[in-house]
Amino acid sequence: MREPATTPARVEDIHAAALAMPFVTVESAGLNPVYQVGGKSFVFFRNPRKDAFDPATGELYDDVIVIWVSDEADRVALVQDETRPFFTTPHFNGHPSVLIRATHVGQVSREEITELVQDAWLGRASRRRAKEWLAQHAPGPEPH
Repeated sequence: MREPATTPARVEDIHAAALAMPFVTVESAGLNPVYQVGGKSFVFFRNPRKDAFDPATGELYDDVIVIWVSDEADRVALVQDETRPFFTTPHFNGHPSVLIRATHVGQVSREEITELVQDAWLGRASRRRAKEWLAQHAPGPEPH
């Protein structure tokens, strides 16, 4: 049975989606995992940095997750919609990624976060690996 698209995502879903992709290795940035394919990061959990902080208190965010996106149009679409939890910082200007705080992951669906992680992997994997994965996971006809 397919899970409804409205199930809120959890941080665990990001880890599961990243680990479900082939040829993934996990590096570490302190206590935070960095998911890579072919030595290229596609999702990583950041250590607190000066560029991501609470504007009211100045406290550094300690739960920022970076997810690669396929192109600038996708990045802009995700960060410009103020109703969405995705954002960027000046440090990431021109970088093909979006940021989301772990505390806000539940504002998107499990289906969407899984798709974002899969797209991130596809954008960083070799063409051959991406093509093979897509051939195995091509959407079939909708059940009637």
